[in-house]
Amino acid sequence: MRDIALALVCVALLGLGACSRGNDTLYKESGYAMGSLVEFTVYGVDAARAKAAVAAAQNDLNFLHGNFDPWHPGSLARMNSLFALGGRFTAATSVLPLIAKSAELSQRSGGLFNPAIGNLIRLWGFQNDDLPKGPPPTPAQIAAVLAQQPRMNDLRVYGVEIESSNPNVILDFGGIAQGYAADVLIEGFKLAGIRNAIVNISGDVRVIGAHGGQPWRIGIRNPRGAGVLASLQMNSDESVVTSGDYERFYMYEGKRYHHILDPRSGLPSQGAVSATVIDAETTFADAAATALMVAGVKDWHAVAKAMGIKSAMLVDADGRIYMDPVTAKRIHFEIDPAPQVVLSAPL
Repeated sequence: MRDIALALVCVALLGLGACSRGNDTLYKESGYAMGSLVEFTVYGVDAARAKAAVAAAQNDLNFLHGNFDPWHPGSLARMNSLFALGGRFTAATSVLPLIAKSAELSQRSGGLFNPAIGNLIRLWGFQNDDLPKGPPPTPAQIAAVLAQQPRMNDLRVYGVEIESSNPNVILDFGGIAQGYAADVLIEGFKLAGIRNAIVNISGDVRVIGAHGGQPWRIGIRNPRGAGVLASLQMNSDESVVTSGDYERFYMYEGKRYHHILDPRSGLPSQGAVSATVIDAETTFADAAATALMVAGVKDWHAVAKAMGIKSAMLVDADGRIYMDPVTAKRIHFEIDPAPQVVLSAPL
């Protein structure tokens, strides 16, 4: 998702630019990392300082990608290969915090967020940059992978050592790594003395501060149409993450197959076409949005309460909006006519 800051717009040529309004400077830069579009916006410092901070952030992103990519040579790919062999081994220390956070959130979601299902992701062909083109896996193939029952609680961590009681665990952090990266990059900005900024990694958005005394305003993509569905005025040091079936999908015989897989059925999640979570932490919001996509419109509220989500919005295939009262007070719909809203009990 390409979320946009709506409140102040500057033209950036070739993905790089800065503009000024009086003594205020807005610096914008975009690039490609972790398989996604990454956008940086920095306000209130000179362009040279902003550019240096963004360059450092891009280096951090490259480091994280190299450590968290399960399908190419690197730290996580090595760990996955060693899980299959059994026994205890020294883990990549850069990956351990994400394993711990993922295990916690997987438990809180009742297993709907499950980064251990790499074999299922590979079966569907979503491990590649290029999307699948052929028929989906057969029911027998899916059943065989589900029978392996990989879960995050199969992992045991002893300091810097780790082992898996299930050789079929393959970790794929596609449902949390970008959110984790956004948190890391914002912390890097803070250390560099930057107090007003946006990091957007394919719809995983973290903001700090404001611009010119005005809050940042973020657009939430319309999952079934062009442009922006709704806008949201952000508080300082807050995150919003949207997951949807439009991010990575392919069509086969008129049916859409997308990359957010239900660990229970082995099929792409059903019922919701996008899920948005607002939280202080992008890591949490990323995993939570994935879990709500899997839960669908029937069970999202129960899963949100179990996970401790305080603000969420789902969109179904007919364009209906499901959200809690807190979110309803903050969301401003940008489409006309406004969609039908199904308001839930408070979270």
